[in-house]
Amino acid sequence: MRFMMMVKHSENQGPPPPGFMEVMAKLGEDAVKAGTMVISGGLAATAASTRVRLSKGQINAIDGPFTEAKEVVGGFAILEYKSKKEALEGALNFMELHKKHWPGWEGETEVRQLLGPEDFAPKK
Repeated sequence: MRFMMMVKHSENQGPPPPGFMEVMAKLGEDAVKAGTMVISGGLAATAASTRVRLSKGQINAIDGPFTEAKEVVGGFAILEYKSKKEALEGALNFMELHKKHWPGWEGETEVRQLLGPEDFAPKK
């Protein structure tokens, strides 16, 4: 089962401490070796982003930053796990590393299962 994990936090968290980056690099390396990591990455600030919105039949492109944003998705990972329970354990470990290596950081990791075409096929 594939899961997307999205890390959400306030826009201006500041740069991560070097020790935190080291443990994140090791976590990524370990996940690749274990065969669970599909892809991961950090995201640029909303100031460098554009939203394309369809509303009332009109499509508009709006450049960031977005003043209404309280939290932003700052990074993501797509991981392969045997179960949702295993995915949640991975997310808890990930957040524990934030707690330990980036004191004062606040945010959340949202865990969502990825659906494939088989999840939308008509039931026979």
